[in-house]
Formats: sequence, structure tokens, C-alpha cells
Amino acid sequence: MDQATQGVLKVARSVLEQLDVDEVLGRVLEAARELTGAGYAALGVLDESREGLARFLTRGISDAEHRAIGALPTGRGVLGELIRSPRPLRLADVGSHPYSYGFPVGHPPMSSFLGVPIVVRGEPYGNLYLTEKEGGSEFTAEDEQATVLLADFAGVAIDHARRFSSSEASRAQLQRTVDALDATIQIARAVGGETDVDAILSLVAKRGRALVSARVLLIELMHGDELEMAAAAGEVPEGLVGRRVTLENTVASAALRAGQSQWLSDRLMRARFDQHGVGQLGLTAANGLVVPLVFRNQQYGVLVAIDNLDRGEFTQEHQNLLEAFAASAATAVATAQSAADERRRQWVAATEAERGRWARELHDETLQALGTCG
Repeated sequence: MDQATQGVLKVARSVLEQLDVDEVLGRVLEAARELTGAGYAALGVLDESREGLARFLTRGISDAEHRAIGALPTGRGVLGELIRSPRPLRLADVGSHPYSYGFPVGHPPMSSFLGVPIVVRGEPYGNLYLTEKEGGSEFTAEDEQATVLLADFAGVAIDHARRFSSSEASRAQLQRTVDALDATIQIARAVGGETDVDAILSLVAKRGRALVSARVLLIELMHGDELEMAAAAGEVPEGLVGRRVTLENTVASAALRAGQSQWLSDRLMRARFDQHGVGQLGLTAANGLVVPLVFRNQQYGVLVAIDNLDRGEFTQEHQNLLEAFAASAATAVATAQSAADERRRQWVAATEAERGRWARELHDETLQALGTCG
């Protein structure tokens, strides 16, 4: 089990044991460092005016460094920029930002910076700050996207912890939220360490199925005007993976065209599933949910969840979880496919170069033979 997964499991244990806001915040900071390779992480909680910081929690800074720094930040400089404009901010050098005030005496040096807002029930709650990516490199667009997803789940977990500190029902809700966080981070980490498309798809299918307790989780990917059953987890008919159907008139086409999830409880969607989609390939469904896979406005396909095993049918909460997960899944699919395309281009280029070398050698040998004959 890698460090990122261990960090996520710590989040789950701590949050579920106590449903405590401070515990949630601390575990989010730890997970953020693991996820991005940040040397330091901090979380600023907004005051009642939402113009400054009431609290400032950190990870990576020692007690001695805290004492040397003195008073904690209140929301000026670059930190204030995130309060004034709550959207992700990624900098190669935080000191070069026009609003930078510099660091106090005793503060450890920090260069690379990534800041992301945390929103709870539609209202700004605070900001997550990461600095000093390992190896002296800059935070990447993938780091930013993963941290935004982490902040989204943090907002939901904070809300649950604040509103339902003693409710058993909230523990089940929070368990699903933490499971979503776990699945998202595992997918994000997999993208960094695995570029094999089939391996990525298999992981996405397994994690997505567990997330919503589906009997089957199927990934359908677009190939022109066709849909390929690219990966599946659960009870699937033999030989289903790898087969294709025409995209037109499927539930997937409706979901992608509308840009939103579709339910098999809808009569039209059920007819499309049975007559034009995967239903005609032998997969039966009592209920189901079809969620688009979209990354940077490019459509890749859909996630298809079949038959909820816990409640008998999927709920709005399942839809919310699967849609949040689909954002990470689409990133993984896009990254893996791009890596595969690059490997193919490199192979073609190397093959052409080798053919050119053979041609030159053959040409040279031919000239030498002619010269000898002459």
C-alpha cells in the first residue's frame, strides 16, 4: 500500500471515529501533502467577515519554526488574494507575485505555491495552501486539479462534521464521502505512476463500483461513431469487454449530448439501454445510472453503474459521488490515452529512423559493390 493510500485511510479512520472538524482539517492537510508532494501545507479558515483568516493550521513546519515565525498569517499578501478571488492560484515563485509581502524572519524558504479555495454548502469556508513541491519543481496542472477535487470532498466532510456530530446516519454519509476521497486520490496517484490504458481503466472500474455499491460498473469509451465496452467490474456477461455498439440512440449518446447523467428509471433511457446499448449484449439491469466522462471539454465516454446493492436503487447522493469521481476518472483516461498516443508516435518515429538507416546502409553497400566491379 503506497503512502497516499495510507494517508487516505488515516483520513477515513479519524473522521469516522470522531466526526470532528479539526480532525477533518488535519487529515485533509496530510492528504494534500501526500497527493502533491508538497513540503508544506496550510489551511486558513475565514473569519465571520470573510475578509481575513480566523484560524491557520499547518503541516510540515516544526514547533521551533512556529516559535521563530511568531504570529500566524491573517490573510494579507498572496493569501489575501485567494480570499478576494476564491479560485485556484498556482505560482512558480510565490515571492514574485505582485501582492507578496515576503516572509517574516525565521520563516522557512518557500518558492512554488498552489492555493485552492474550500467551499462548504456554497459558501467560502477557507483556503488550502501548498508550497515547496518536492525536488524543487513547480506544481503541475494535474496537482491543481487533484487538489481542487480534494478541496471539494473536504468541503462535504467539513459540512457533515459540523452538522451531524452525533448522528449515525451522518457516519454512513461521511463514510461514502471519505470513500470518494479515497477513490479519487488513488486514481490521481495512479495517473502519475501508470500509463497503461487497460490498467487505468481496470482501476477506475473497480473503484467506481465500490464507491456506489454497484453490481456492475462499466466504462464505455467513444471510438468515432461507436462505443467500446472498454472495462468492467462486477457481474458482467462473458466476452462483454471489448465489444462495440453504435453510439447513436444509446443512453451514452443522450448523456454526452446533454452533458449530464441519465437514469435508467426513465422510460426512454430504459428503451435505449435495452434496444441500442449494452442491454442488447446480454447485460440486464433493474436500475442504473449513466455518467459522462469529460475532460477539458473533450468527451471520452461514460461510466455505467448497474443495480445498487445496498438500497436497491441509486439515489441523488450516488449520482453526486459518481459525478465527482467521473471528473478524476476522465482525467486518468485522458492522461493514459495521451501517453499511449505518444508511445505510438515515438515507435513510428523510431521505426522510420531505423528504416532510413537501413536504406542508407544498403545504398552505401550497393555503391561499394558497383565500385568494386568497376
